[in-house]
Order: sequence, then C-alpha cells, then structure tokens
Amino acid sequence: MLLLIFTLTYLLFNVGIGFWASRRVHNSEDFVLAGRNLSLPVAATTIFATWFGSETIMSSSAEFAEGGFIAVIKDPFGAALCLFLIGLFFVRPLYRLNIITVSDYFRIRYNREAELISAALMSFSYLSWIAAQMVAMGTILSVLATNADWNLSVPAAICISSLLVTAYTLVGGMWAVSMTDFVQSIVIIVGLLVLTVILTAEAGGLVHILSTQPVGFFSMLPENNPESIISYGEAWILVGLGSIPSQDVFQRTMSSRSEKTAVRAAYLSAFLYLSIALLPLLIGLCGKNLFPELLIGTDEEKQMLLPSLVLSHSPVWLQILFFGALISAIMSTTSGAILAPAAVVTENLIKPFYPKLKDIKMLLLLRYSVAVIAGLSLWQALGGDSIYNLAADSSAMTLVTLFPALVFGIYWRRASGIAALYSMLGGFGLWMVYDYVWPEALWPSVFPATLFSIVLLIFLSIAFPNRKGMPSAMKNHNYHK
Repeated sequence: MLLLIFTLTYLLFNVGIGFWASRRVHNSEDFVLAGRNLSLPVAATTIFATWFGSETIMSSSAEFAEGGFIAVIKDPFGAALCLFLIGLFFVRPLYRLNIITVSDYFRIRYNREAELISAALMSFSYLSWIAAQMVAMGTILSVLATNADWNLSVPAAICISSLLVTAYTLVGGMWAVSMTDFVQSIVIIVGLLVLTVILTAEAGGLVHILSTQPVGFFSMLPENNPESIISYGEAWILVGLGSIPSQDVFQRTMSSRSEKTAVRAAYLSAFLYLSIALLPLLIGLCGKNLFPELLIGTDEEKQMLLPSLVLSHSPVWLQILFFGALISAIMSTTSGAILAPAAVVTENLIKPFYPKLKDIKMLLLLRYSVAVIAGLSLWQALGGDSIYNLAADSSAMTLVTLFPALVFGIYWRRASGIAALYSMLGGFGLWMVYDYVWPEALWPSVFPATLFSIVLLIFLSIAFPNRKGMPSAMKNHNYHK
C-alpha cells in the first residue's frame, strides 16, 4: 500500500509542478516553446526524456536479456544516433528559421500544400504512440494497485494516469513539460543507478554477469545472411533517421535559449540517452541471472521482467525508487508527445484559415487541441491493443514521408514544392499498401517506401525545379562551424 500511495502522490506532485510552471505561460510561444528560454541543463534533460519511456526501461531490457545488443539496436542505439544527427545536421538551419513546428519549415521552404500534408501525416502518427504510453502508465498503476490488494482495472488506471498527465500539459505547455522532465530525469537517473548497483552485487558482480553470457551476446553486428542484415538496417533507420522530423524532439530542441545551447543540448541528450539507457539493460541481465523464470511467457509478460523483479525481490524503499523512475520516464514521454501534435494541429491545420487570430485565442486553441489529442489517444488506448502494437503503428510514418523532404530541402537548393508534396504522398501510399500486396517480402515496407519517396523527390525536382529560392536564414550552409 505504501508503494501505491507514493506513486499516486508522485503523480499529483508532477501535476503541481505543471501548474506552478504555468505561471510563465503568457502567450502561445511560451506554451509551445517555453519562450525559447530553456537553459542547457533543462533543454538537455527534456530532449533526453523525449523517448526514454516504457519501451526503453521495460521492452528493451527484456529484449537485451534474451538477445544481446543486436536485439536493442533500435532503442537505445538508434534513438541516441537520432539525437546526435539532429545536433550535427539539423538544429542550426532550423533554429535560424525561428519557427514553431516542423510543418512551418515545409511551408517556408516549399509551399502551403506541403505544410498541410506534413501536418496531417505527423499529427496522425502520434495518436498510437501516445496511446502506447497511456497503456504503459495504466498497466503499471494497475499492477501496483493489485499488489496493494486494491482492485483497480487497467482501463480505469489508464484513465486516471492519462488525465493527470494531460492536466499539467494542458495548463503549462512546454514550460510544464520541461520543468517536470527536469525533475523526472533526476528521479530516473538516481533510481536506475541505485537499482543497478544493488542488483549487480546480488547477481555476483559485473564481471560475473558479463562472463556468463553466451558467445556473440555483446556483438553489434548482424549474422552474415540477408534476413539479419536487412533487419539490422531497419532497426537503425526506424528511429535513427525516421524520428529526425518528429515534432516532439524538434519542439524541445527549439525551446533552447540560443542556437549554440540547442546544439549542445542535442549532443548532451544523445550522450545521456545512450549512457542512462544502458542501466535498464544491465538490470535486465541481473534479472536473467537471478530469476530466469521471469523471461518465460509471452512478449507482454517478458516486458514485465523489471517490474516483477523489483516487486517480488526488493525492499519497499527500492520499489519506490524504481517505480518512481519508471513512472517518470513514461510521464515525460507522454506529456511531450501530447503537446507536439497539438501544436502542429493548431499552428498548421487551423491557424492558416484564421490568419488574423489574436494570440490569446491562439493560446486557448492550443489548450483545446491538447485536450482533443489526449482524448483521441485515450480512446485508442482503451481499445485493447498491446503497448508494442500501438508503438509499432507509428514508428515508420515520418521516415517514409517527411525525412526525405526535410533533408533535401535543407541541403539541395533545387528541391521543389511539387516534388516534396508528391514525395510525401508517394512514400505514404506505398508504405500503406506494401505489406498487403507483398506480405512475405524480404524487404520491410520502410525500405521501398523511403526509396520511392527519395526517387520521386529527385526526379520531380529535376523536372520541376525550385523557383522560389531558399529562405534567407538557410542560404548559408556553413552549419557545422
């Protein structure tokens, strides 16, 4: 019961931080980008928290315990790669445009049609991702309630936890997201560090744990066959490249107080993500050595490796630390994921039809959008799909649609609006039908769809070259000085 009381109190504490942070929200830019005033530590931790959620702590730890490094290329290695590439190639040109959303870039660089299509695709891609985080929060809260002999169904727990996260996001926007992320990141790091030290000692020490793993367990290279190599490549690009155009990481990065701070925050968050994400992997190995029976069962049951290990084989104070870290990770991912499509819907799908909209009404509209996005995601979360299936539904869409147009728009002056438009639509269309037409194909749908999107962009740009010219802020390509 003590653990459940602490968890509920912690949830309410984060709501309180969100309401406190809302005092800094005076206009729509404050709400969406925290007034572009985040310091390096706050910016880095909020970027780090973008995807450090249930998949990293629960799914990746179980996958690693069974399959080694090759099983967790997508997360954490692909995610860390994405943050590093954002800092290296994308922060400077996009920060100089002084824009609010990724779709603003598509309007400035291409045209209004590209803005609308990119905004619609991006907003749609977030719903299942948010739903996955809501299911994860509700599942954890329900497990804790059951452990305390309190009957709380998973749907009810999903509703309670989702409403609390939505409340502080709706009130405080990016200020609330960044402030709670900062606190939650501290809880994540401390909780995982303490748990790692204790369980490593119980499992016989680090050297013993590593030496008992099978040959090839720590290899980062695939087996020498087509299936393994293709799967390996897909794991790297799904998040490593596909999440570069995502609004949540863009929004957190652009909230930095300067271009230099934004670049440094991206690099620092990549380092934090990779180093901190290794802790649940090591904890998973400890669980495998101490209680191998926890890895028996379905994928959903295996994902409960760490929660089951902590609940069954640790004192209450350690349970509080771990579940505080787990809830923190999921909450930080959920809040940013709700705010991102809300900003895109308001800025790029609604505002263009009301160009004279006053900022106070814009701020109100942003809050309405947060509520609508959260409501739609909650409805999907209550549909009964697993965390894995919900997250998988959204993982590839931005790769096959937005990534080529973003990259070529920055680094190829000839890329044109009509080419970007048909590139996005063509990549999306092929991605949608590929698995139905070729269900047994060797190549996953993201490869041909992304390639098709790139080919369309190049050939149509040659046939119909850019006559608009580059935005003045993007004409200097010495981005990496």
